[in-house]
Amino acid sequence: MPSFKIDIVTAERIVYSEDVDEVVAPGVSGQLGILPHHAPLMTTLEAGELVVRKGGQEEIMAISGGFLEVRPDHVIVLADQAERAEEIDISRADEARKRAEDRLKVKQTGMDALRAEAALRRALVRLSVAEKLRRRRKV
Repeated sequence: MPSFKIDIVTAERIVYSEDVDEVVAPGVSGQLGILPHHAPLMTTLEAGELVVRKGGQEEIMAISGGFLEVRPDHVIVLADQAERAEEIDISRADEARKRAEDRLKVKQTGMDALRAEAALRRALVRLSVAEKLRRRRKV
């Protein structure tokens, strides 16, 4: 089966760099599936789960937005933040969720409300990704 190279990078590090069979990314208009020989494109990503599949295995990562570029044999994800499921500190993510929920309970407007909503979205994605890894390890 044909594969393609994917590089998932942040400003701090290379999070993932492998040949893979498929990528599913959280595009701003919905989930975006990339298979080998996909048409070239560039799009914005939102906070969500990024899934890479390789040889029947699946790895899930939490990203907090960024950009995705598809080239003929290479996909590049420039993520604001990205973490593999096993890197997520669940207690830290849960604390971030609680802080964001507390901020949203207080009447806020403008940028403060938008920041709190974005922080809550990021925390929920991180918790969801970590929970999926925990469930897989139980099986």
